Amino acid sequence: MLLQFYKYQGTGNDFVMVDNRTQFFPKQDTKLVAFLCDRRFGIGADGLILLENDDTVDFNMVYYNSDGNPSSMCGNGGRCLVAFAKELDIIEKVASFNAVDGLHTATITDESVVSLRMQDVSEIKQKDNYSFLDTGSPHHVQVVKELNAIDIKKEGARLRYGLYGKSGSNINFVEKESSGRFNIRTYERGVEDETLSCGTGVTAVALAMHRTGAAATNKVQLNAMGGNLEVTFEEEGTGYRNIFLIGPAQFVYKGTIQCKR
Repeated sequence: MLLQFYKYQGTGNDFVMVDNRTQFFPKQDTKLVAFLCDRRFGIGADGLILLENDDTVDFNMVYYNSDGNPSSMCGNGGRCLVAFAKELDIIEKVASFNAVDGLHTATITDESVVSLRMQDVSEIKQKDNYSFLDTGSPHHVQVVKELNAIDIKKEGARLRYGLYGKSGSNINFVEKESSGRFNIRTYERGVEDETLSCGTGVTAVALAMHRTGAAATNKVQLNAMGGNLEVTFEEEGTGYRNIFLIGPAQFVYKGTIQCKR
């Protein structure tokens, strides 16, 4: 099979994009997805995303982790998919799409800055030294000192498997820079390594920092390894609503690859 693909990245979180509106892609072939995401033998990416038709909104998002398995919501992937939909002339500046966690809306500027509305968060569980919440994907948020000195892959895997078992959780390590800005590094399940950025992760960090009082406003800047993102939100009872993940989504290149099936 000769596959045409597009490559996008959002603050270093990179994705293989496939226009699957004709439903040609073998969606159950996890080995194929893992091959395409492999950085040595395939294209190389943190995940693969299929853009598909949807009867009720502009398009549907199907997301796979780089290990080939379908996964929960990916915020940066959703932002990049909006940019991809614009490239395909499916949308202009406003988008609505369905993902595994439900309906999302977004806007995109001429400079490819995407503002993606995330799902409401009803609860943040606070423990002695960390917070846990679901922003479309499960996230552990832990404040640390000397963030750059931490072995993210080792410590992230220890918590991902040791604390959360087989299903696991994404692990975020956070260091406060100011009341409105935080530095973040993330270990992503499914990738099983550190990624340069995680959209649902920075969203989780912004909300957790606000809930614990570390963030003073409802507009938080997050410095990921691959670039900067912004999260805005409204507090409502024990949770949050009108949550937006804002940042660049960039086209990298497109090409074709021969896939053995």
